[in-house]
Amino acid sequence: MSKIWQISVPGSTANLGPGFDSIGLGLSLYLKLSVTLQEQWEIIHLDDNGPKEFELEEHLLYVIAKKTADLYGQQLPACRVEMASELPLARGLGSSAAVIVAGIELANQVCELGLTIQDKLNLSSQIEGHPDNATASVLGGLTISSMDDKGIVDTFHINDIDASFVVYVPDVELKTSESRSVLPEQFNRSYAVHASANANMLAASLMARDFERAGRYMEADLFHEPFRAKLIPAYEEIRMAAKSNGAYGTALSGAGPTLISIIPSAIAPDFVQLMTKQFPEHQIILTKADEHGIQVNECMKRLL
Repeated sequence: MSKIWQISVPGSTANLGPGFDSIGLGLSLYLKLSVTLQEQWEIIHLDDNGPKEFELEEHLLYVIAKKTADLYGQQLPACRVEMASELPLARGLGSSAAVIVAGIELANQVCELGLTIQDKLNLSSQIEGHPDNATASVLGGLTISSMDDKGIVDTFHINDIDASFVVYVPDVELKTSESRSVLPEQFNRSYAVHASANANMLAASLMARDFERAGRYMEADLFHEPFRAKLIPAYEEIRMAAKSNGAYGTALSGAGPTLISIIPSAIAPDFVQLMTKQFPEHQIILTKADEHGIQVNECMKRLL
């Protein structure tokens, strides 16, 4: 008999406007792994959302799994990994964070590390450099987080987000490094106070589940969207159309180029149909908040 680990990690959206590098939301779009032990490493992508060609030592999943095992003084055994992802690369839907979280969980399972949730939050956020996407992939739901100088993460976690989300995925990639390069190095005090106030109001509105107010503050970011907007296809057009069709608000998903709207669930089918007609060049996906975060199932397979 051979053990199989089925690992599911939700993708995520980060920021939701002014919640820069601190607010994340797990989405019902998933990275899924099927892992078995074997004599040599093998990573198989079952879709187009992975590198076409790669060296094992450079594959992010392997790099993170090995790093995690090494950190805890364990030898990472060879695995066969089948990967399937609903998260397009470099589109602002947390694809890299999901792989990082999956790599940590792979090592946790096959090396029997016994990592706690806090361990996973800390390690994934340290590797990512900020806790927004990573915490949302670990926990699911809405996460509002900070990370101190020692890499310790403090997260406020909320489930039962009773709204729907629509993402608009353009057929272009945008690396986070490129998107960060257009941001100012500093703001003056009055500007920073205004930007921080908007972020505080966004967080409070989301915690209170006042999605109409949250939508207003999603569109009131001053930290990054005014500077990134020029990099985003149909940025203003999508925001305006979404609002006129009933969305609470629309913001960049992470660093972009994907945008995301929060909408009342009651209007979801009609809303998607209208937006699809108006923006046929985008892949438009209706989704909900994930409620579970990482999920792991073990089963046994009979060897023939």
